[in-house]
Amino acid sequence: MPEQHERVFLITGASSGIGAAAARHAARAGYRVVLAARSEDKLRALADELGGDDRALVTRCDVTEWDDQAALVARTLERFGRLDVAFANAGFGGPRGFLEGDVDVWRAMVLTNVYGAALTIRAVLPALTEARGHLLLTGSVAGRRALPGSLYSCTKWAVTAMGEAARQELNGTGVRVTLIEPGMVDTPFFDNPPTNGLEADDIARAVMYAVSQPPHVDVNELLIRPTAQDT
Repeated sequence: MPEQHERVFLITGASSGIGAAAARHAARAGYRVVLAARSEDKLRALADELGGDDRALVTRCDVTEWDDQAALVARTLERFGRLDVAFANAGFGGPRGFLEGDVDVWRAMVLTNVYGAALTIRAVLPALTEARGHLLLTGSVAGRRALPGSLYSCTKWAVTAMGEAARQELNGTGVRVTLIEPGMVDTPFFDNPPTNGLEADDIARAVMYAVSQPPHVDVNELLIRPTAQDT
């Protein structure tokens, strides 16, 4: 196994919240990081914080566009020569209620949360297989139990299935698959920050726990709720 300072950790949705926290924890653990999101200014500031161009690669990426995802992996391999961990983390939510919200937002949410995650898997699998690496996906407690009128919950149920489908497909390749399922986290995901919610760093520590296990240990699911969450 290569030394951690040689290993490469790619994160979509890296500009804020769980993605940015995971990038910070990965960088502290010695990984070189690839930061992808639609907001390149925020990514650049984060990359500077993490050591600049020698330690971080910034790539603007709309996860719903295959060309963007393919270019993201190509740039990663061109810059760093390998890919060891890929975290399909990009996603967003919307108001509950099938009579609520804008249908165009629904479409964007399904494309980002489901199609975008699937495109990330497709883009990273050859490099991860070569490295016998690790695939992570951001699911949710809402992907374990249906929430009333929540299309977001439906998208995360799809991600739950996607994680297991990927694990089965990759069985025997040495690639590990982990579904990260946060409860309420105080991030920009929420318009009104939850009371007594988790911090993004709490989820980032769970991510690093999964990737730090020895190669024969595959932590398939991590469900993380705040102690005060009753659902």
